[in-house]
Amino acid sequence: MNSINTNVAAMTALQSLNATNKSLVETQSRISTGLAVATASDNAAYFSIATTMRSDNKALGAVQDALGLGAATVDVAYTALDSTIKVVDEIKTKLVAAREPGVDRVAIQAEISELQNQLTSISESASFNGENFLSVDSDAADYNATKSVVASFTRSGSSISIGTIGIDISSTALFDAGTGTAILDTVATATSGTTFTVANLDISALTDAAADLTDLEDMIQTVDTAFASITTAASNLGAASTRIELQSEFVGNLMDAVERGVSQLVDADMNAESTKLQALQVQQQLGIQALSIANSGSQNILSLFR
Repeated sequence: MNSINTNVAAMTALQSLNATNKSLVETQSRISTGLAVATASDNAAYFSIATTMRSDNKALGAVQDALGLGAATVDVAYTALDSTIKVVDEIKTKLVAAREPGVDRVAIQAEISELQNQLTSISESASFNGENFLSVDSDAADYNATKSVVASFTRSGSSISIGTIGIDISSTALFDAGTGTAILDTVATATSGTTFTVANLDISALTDAAADLTDLEDMIQTVDTAFASITTAASNLGAASTRIELQSEFVGNLMDAVERGVSQLVDADMNAESTKLQALQVQQQLGIQALSIANSGSQNILSLFR
């Protein structure tokens, strides 16, 4: 039935054209933004997951920065310990040379004193971002023997946890301004009852007397013990540095994996969207023609009255 009041064909063509235009707008939006899920209305579940994971990825970025800072701090301390090993080794060599009867121990002590000053300089300079693992004050209110480097950010349901890598600086400290004992300022007692540390031992007054030579040997033993402790501390820092490096690499890979996962959820397939755009553009043109034909149907009714 043809009616001048209701053009069913035009209504159908218009609905079809509106649907095509809506799809065309969505496809153009996906192409311009690169996102299939740009807002919660596109897909509430995927949008929620993607938003949460993007936030967590930013937190992982902060973890990676913290690992970089920790790695730099440990590297500074390790470099300082490596230099300390060489200086302490040199002091031990000087003491062994001083064991020879008839040598000028005053002259040797002058060299040792300079090396002792160098030990102090190294420990005080081994600071990065205000952190010093070699020169500490165990009596300070904010002192903590374990330095923590933020290493991970983990989500389990609605709960999150922060993982750390602990570094025991009580085993790396060369000097302690507090009442604690550090490697180079640990007090030792010679056979004669004389007390000394690696940092302040003095052989200038020693003679070739048997007691003095025994004291000298005690000093050599103490320095050698300190040498072994410093070597162990350097090994521990080296192991910590390796772990931090591995963790930093893992966090970087994890961030890439999370980003890929988010991409799978919300990114648009540009190949598919491009193909769909061309098809919708053709459908739009056909819809306009169909609507034009449907509208012209009412004009054909006039021919019935001629």
